[in-house]
Amino acid sequence: MAQDFKSSGIFDQAAKTYRVLAFDRPGFGRSTRSRGRRWSARDQADLIHAAAGRLGIENYIVLGHSWGAWVALELARRHSPWVAGVVLVSGYYYPPPRLDLALAALPALPVVGTAFRHTLLPLLVRLAWPWTMQKIFHPADVAVDFAVLAKDVASRPSQLRAVCLESASMLTAALLTKASYTDIAVPTGILAGSGDRLFDAEGEARRLHAEVGGSLLDVVEGAGHMVHQSAPEAVIAMVDAIAGRHSSSKETGGYEPASSGGAASPDVPGGR
Repeated sequence: MAQDFKSSGIFDQAAKTYRVLAFDRPGFGRSTRSRGRRWSARDQADLIHAAAGRLGIENYIVLGHSWGAWVALELARRHSPWVAGVVLVSGYYYPPPRLDLALAALPALPVVGTAFRHTLLPLLVRLAWPWTMQKIFHPADVAVDFAVLAKDVASRPSQLRAVCLESASMLTAALLTKASYTDIAVPTGILAGSGDRLFDAEGEARRLHAEVGGSLLDVVEGAGHMVHQSAPEAVIAMVDAIAGRHSSSKETGGYEPASSGGAASPDVPGGR
């Protein structure tokens, strides 16, 4: 949700240099997620691109966290003439089939799942909230402002439905497709926390860095899944680096990604 980036300080800090827009993805924050249509990462990318077009924005950098990193990659893939670059934080780019994804998707089922989302599930989310915050922030301290802000929103049946549907999408992708990002041809910055406990975010980031030519990588020591909350300055530094690459490409007449050569070392000013 948009308030995630507002509460981290990234929105206000970036707004000192750039025009910044933050969206609630469908079903999150204050947005709705209409039934009867697909809301894959591809569909959400098309929606956000259409919104940018209606606002008269012809060129933009996309910052996406976690599942939002998938949306950012689809924007780069599907709308590259308009995408000046992407900054990907704590993304899960190569999900294997996992039992927990299947279990997390169950409350999205009709009837039984609907009843569960409107009765027991919100209560369970609230009871588990302190543990959840510890898990996603560890080894960094929990950002109290974010934890308080997100608790009520995250336990709403409508947002729980969106979370469960996106777990189902991730499971489907893991079962049916072999992820490949060799076609990403815009300036790309990748960040991950070295202590992420949700999954091997550092391993995912290094693998993506090796696959996307010319990408920049910053593995943030002492951060977990919520890198943007725990180390907002690292995210801002990456945005600046990607903006710089875009400016250079305009001057030279086009972005030419260099071969990554499988290297996976930090390549950002102030990188960790």
